[in-house]
Amino acid sequence: MLVTAASPAPERRRSRPGSLDRPVNARLYRGTWLLVGLPLLLLAFSVARPAALQAPSLPPAFDASAAASLAGDLASRYPDRRPGTPGAVGAAAWFRRALQPYGFAVRSERFNARVHGHTTTLVNLVAAKTGISPHEAIVVMAHRDDTGIGTGLNDNASGTAALVELARSYAPTAAAQRITLPYSLIFLSTDGAAVGARGAAHFAAEERGRETVLAVINLDAVGGSGHPRLVFGANSARSPAPGLVETLRAALAQEGGGDPSRPSGLQQLLNLAFPFNPYEQAPFVSRGIPAVTVTTAGARPPTARRGAERLDVRHLGLVGLAAQDAVDAMERGVSLAQGPTSYVFLGQRLLRGWAIEIVLVAMLLPFLAAAVDLFARCRRRRIEIAPALRSYRSRLGFWAWVGGLFLVFAALGFWGSSNGHPPPLDRVTWPGGALIVLVLLAAAGWGVARSSLLPRRSIRPEERLAGHSGALLALGVVGLLVAATNPFALVFVLPSLHAWLWLPQVQTRHAALRSSVFLAGLAGPAYLVWSFATHYGLGWDAPWYVAKLFAVGYAPLPLLVVGLGWLAAAGQLASLAAGRYVPYPAPHERPRLGPLRELVRAVVLAQRRRAAMAEERRAVNE
Repeated sequence: MLVTAASPAPERRRSRPGSLDRPVNARLYRGTWLLVGLPLLLLAFSVARPAALQAPSLPPAFDASAAASLAGDLASRYPDRRPGTPGAVGAAAWFRRALQPYGFAVRSERFNARVHGHTTTLVNLVAAKTGISPHEAIVVMAHRDDTGIGTGLNDNASGTAALVELARSYAPTAAAQRITLPYSLIFLSTDGAAVGARGAAHFAAEERGRETVLAVINLDAVGGSGHPRLVFGANSARSPAPGLVETLRAALAQEGGGDPSRPSGLQQLLNLAFPFNPYEQAPFVSRGIPAVTVTTAGARPPTARRGAERLDVRHLGLVGLAAQDAVDAMERGVSLAQGPTSYVFLGQRLLRGWAIEIVLVAMLLPFLAAAVDLFARCRRRRIEIAPALRSYRSRLGFWAWVGGLFLVFAALGFWGSSNGHPPPLDRVTWPGGALIVLVLLAAAGWGVARSSLLPRRSIRPEERLAGHSGALLALGVVGLLVAATNPFALVFVLPSLHAWLWLPQVQTRHAALRSSVFLAGLAGPAYLVWSFATHYGLGWDAPWYVAKLFAVGYAPLPLLVVGLGWLAAAGQLASLAAGRYVPYPAPHERPRLGPLRELVRAVVLAQRRRAAMAEERRAVNE
């Protein structure tokens, strides 16, 4: 008996580069990354270390015990200092009485604001000591309102008490007349910080304030148990003068508190990419006024609690002395060097923002080169791209419909109104009725768009490649638009560009691999939501809060518009990864009736069927 050996199974040969299974030019993609080396070298040479202003050797004049006593008095007398309440009126009178013995003339600046759907009168209180240059001033500020939960001892009776104690050190009384200041000093007690930094935004928006304020030191919750922290984010892609940040850091270190904490480099980059900050320095920095908040809280103001509160007198004194040192250093008549308009601190050194922007824009080049090359290959193979672009147009039309509805509802006030101010971090509310109407209208829009997006036949590999090429070209346009509006925001887009570029390469591979590549492209937006969830303690409310920032007009509108284009491209690539993509149908493939006429026809036929069935039942009964 003759036994023959079984022949081995044929090995699967790897597809040729440039074929339909491997259409992306990996060599071109890798080679273009070499162009990013020059911007990275430029970024390395942009590293700088800002210098701190030196404070004069003066004896300490800040009394931590007296400040703690003042904070306890304010918190016990007026625990509920919400804007517009009797407690807020009493707290304003308390601040006036506290400064009266020192000879300050306290000026009231009243303004109206919409708070929780009602128009409320808010009051900023301003006390000033005029210097040699009356038109240039340094501002020390603290908000005196609270959330009404608990006594607000730390947030922010502690900051208000420190403000009063600092004002006493520079009081225009007879004993202090010998002190001549180069710059005027303004002690500002703001209102409405708990509802979106309203008082700080009102003061910063004044024409006088924009012209004269040299620097702002904000004291917020300075008597907590946490380590002192510097906060310097803004409502736009700007940063304060680095010299002010370094002066406060050196002052805190000199007073025995060690180096204060501050946001990580990645968090600073995120704040430039999606500007948001709940503290009161943000409106000033957005207008180009150097401003820094000193606090013992975290990335967000401390959460109010009911029950007894205690102050850390040591931290209160430490922050008070450091603020006084920083003011003394600036009052030596040396102006702060403005420095770059944006930067990222890494330790005590900083990376200039313009260098970071160049690197991020350069990182677009490998994707753009590979995407354009893929389009050129499709053209050489005479693969039609137009149906794929029309399919993208249908998806973009749907998302434009949803985004337009969202903005119309916002203009009508359905989402609430805060005049562009961020909503409180503990109030993420949406009206249920308006949401239901939005979902129903969005579903109607999808019903119109889906007729040209549902698969009715199997597609050829060339059509699938055209679908990828069209979506990647749209992503390239999205990336260029982001670079033109806010290059820092590319950190949210670049993961999707460089991950989804390889979807054509894995289209014939296992579904799990395709899903993994697609999900990797969602890392940018996912990190934004995750940061709000963890950094600001929002948890599962983070997506709703980010959407709320767009609804109230705080987040920039161009970012929303560009985001809709990104969503349309993501939808087309998701359908390709799931095997549900079809190109836009040719005229002979479309139904005779459009989606609206088809809907009307279905409704009319359903009514006729019900009428016929009712007639049959009537005939049977007779």
